Amino acid sequence: MSQLQNDTFLRALLRKPTDYTPLWLMRQAGRYLPEYRATRERAGSFLDLCKNTELATEVTLQPLERYPLDAAILFSDILTVPHAMGLGLYFAEGEGPKFERPLRDETAIKALAVPDMHALQYVFDAVSSIRKALNGRVPLIGFSGSPFTLACYMVEGGGSDTFSKIKTLMYERPTLLHHILAINAEAVTQYLNAQIEAGAQAVQIFDSWGGALAYGKYQEFSLRYMQQIIAGLKREHDGRKVPVIVFTKGGGLWLEDIAATGCDAIGLDWTVDLADARRRVGDKVALQGNLDPNALFAGPAAIEAETARLLASYGAGSGHVFNLGHGISQFTPPEHVTALVEAVHRHSRPYHIA
Repeated sequence: MSQLQNDTFLRALLRKPTDYTPLWLMRQAGRYLPEYRATRERAGSFLDLCKNTELATEVTLQPLERYPLDAAILFSDILTVPHAMGLGLYFAEGEGPKFERPLRDETAIKALAVPDMHALQYVFDAVSSIRKALNGRVPLIGFSGSPFTLACYMVEGGGSDTFSKIKTLMYERPTLLHHILAINAEAVTQYLNAQIEAGAQAVQIFDSWGGALAYGKYQEFSLRYMQQIIAGLKREHDGRKVPVIVFTKGGGLWLEDIAATGCDAIGLDWTVDLADARRRVGDKVALQGNLDPNALFAGPAAIEAETARLLASYGAGSGHVFNLGHGISQFTPPEHVTALVEAVHRHSRPYHIA
């Protein structure tokens, strides 16, 4: 593997000094880019795109060709793991991901097993290919969904506004949900470790739906299993530490609990005040975030002003990775991302003068 030319992102995650605040965007390789849409059309389907090593590599690098971002993130989907478990992932036009065989009864739940990682080899092949194509330009981030977030899709059968099915299971049959979560945690641990071995230099756990849980239930049904994963991850590879980021959307109430999991950084959604978050976690972890993705619909001057406000909120010193508070919208004008990247790199430098 080529020597890393820009390690600003990794240094920030480990709270080491940097010259500026590094930046990457959740869902940075995606539908807001016309070049992505063209490649997606060539692939035939979203899953075919994920499984095509050459095309997955191509779309991962597309945002880096446009913008001087400080990290690449593997192009894949969080639902590859339950798909490998045999639940039959498919994407309905205009409806998002769905499963042909959701977990709706005790027999199906008890039959659930950790998948053979060979069924996910296409993901690891993509990691290796992307890492080679990057040629040391910036670090590569691997990722997975959290056990609870995966379980939401697995039980609901797709996305949900109410989470009524999984919450009914949680309250009526908690041992069954714990069984799903234990299987998911082991699967995610193996999955992320295989990504690290294939070349991922940092990993993020996307707990997209953990914030839908009540206090106490979050700690029992989401955080506990993420902590278990973190304890089982390879934390060093190729002579470097592999940082772990935990992102719970809606998790601002529980930052102290998340910081105690052993992760290196906490991803923040846009509802959290950066200054307050920094005060609460102290020097335990780095922070990542947290521009409202909808701010990118505004013009460049407004984007620059909001970026400057967030950088000032975090303040001087290391330990901050700039990002959105959730994934970028498919309707975002690409030139507005240019304004954001330029604003972060320009306005952040004064906060890093020793």
